Amino acid sequence: MSTTTTPTTSKHGLQRRGRQQQGPRVQGPQKRGNRRVEPIFYLFLVPSLILFTLAITVPGIIGIFFSFTDSIGIGDWKFIGLTNYIAIFSDPAILQSYLFTFGFSIVTVIAVNVIAFLLAVGLTARIRMKTALRTIFVIPMVVSGIIIAYVFNFLFSNSLPSLGAATGIPWLESSLLANPDLAWIAIVLVTAWQAVPGALLIYIAGLVAVPGDVYEAAEIDGASKFQQLVKITLPLVAGYVVINIILGFKGFLNAYDIIVGLTNGGPGTSTRSIAMTVIAGFNGGDYAYQMANATIFFVVAILISLVQLSLTRGRNAL
Repeated sequence: MSTTTTPTTSKHGLQRRGRQQQGPRVQGPQKRGNRRVEPIFYLFLVPSLILFTLAITVPGIIGIFFSFTDSIGIGDWKFIGLTNYIAIFSDPAILQSYLFTFGFSIVTVIAVNVIAFLLAVGLTARIRMKTALRTIFVIPMVVSGIIIAYVFNFLFSNSLPSLGAATGIPWLESSLLANPDLAWIAIVLVTAWQAVPGALLIYIAGLVAVPGDVYEAAEIDGASKFQQLVKITLPLVAGYVVINIILGFKGFLNAYDIIVGLTNGGPGTSTRSIAMTVIAGFNGGDYAYQMANATIFFVVAILISLVQLSLTRGRNAL
C-alpha cells in the first residue's frame, strides 16, 4: 500500500513568498511642509525686499501720513485729519481729471483690444511674410512714449493743418490738439498706436495655442470663417481678452508722458490726467492735498487689482 505525502511549507517560506508577490513598496509623496528652503533663495529675496521697502513701501507710508496734514513738502506742518480728503470730493479740477482719465482709459482699452485682436487673427492666418509683419507692428512698443508724443504733436499741429489747407478740407486745417472738445481723440489715437503691439503679442500667443483640429472640424460641419471667429476663436481666447483688458485699463489710468508731449493737459485742463494733477500739485506747493489725491487713486488701483484677480482666477491663459 502506497502513501501520498502532502508538501508542507514553512511559515518563513510563506512570508517570503508573500513579500515577493506584493512587490516593492512605493513611498508616498513627501509633505511639502517638510521641504527645507535653500539659503540661496534668501540671498536673492532679502536684498530685493529691502530695496522695495526703502524705495516704495516706506515713502508710500510717509506720503499717506502727510496726506492728513497741511504740509507743503517742506517746513512746518500740522495734523488736519480728513480735511484734504473732504476737499477733494468737491474740487471740480480733481473730479474733471478723474472723469477724463477713466473715460480716456475705457475708450482706449476698447480701441486697443479690437485692433490688436483683428491684427492677431490676420497675422496668424496663412499669409506671406507673417514674421516680417509681426516685427513691423511691434516696433511702436519699443519707442519711448514721450518721443512718440512729440512726433505726433508735430503732425497734428503742423503737417495735418498744412495738408488740410492745401487740399481745402476745412476740418483738417485746425489742429485737434487746440480743440478742448476733440483733443482727447488725438491722445486716444497716439496711446492706442503705442499700446496695440503689447496686446497683439498676447493675442497671438492665445491664437497659436488653439488646436487646429477644432477649425478643421468646424469646416467639415460647414461653419463660415465669421462663425469660427465668433463661436470658436473668441471663447477659446477669452482668458487672454480679460487679461488684456485689465492690464490695459490699469496702465492707461497712469497715463502721463504721452499726454504731456501732446497737450500738456490742455487746452486749459481738459486733458489733464490724475497723474498730471498729482505731479502739478507737488510742484505747486499742494503736497499734502495731492498726496490725499494720490492715496485715493492708490485705493482705486487696489480695487481694480482685486477685480483682476477675481476675473482671472482659475484661468490658465498665460
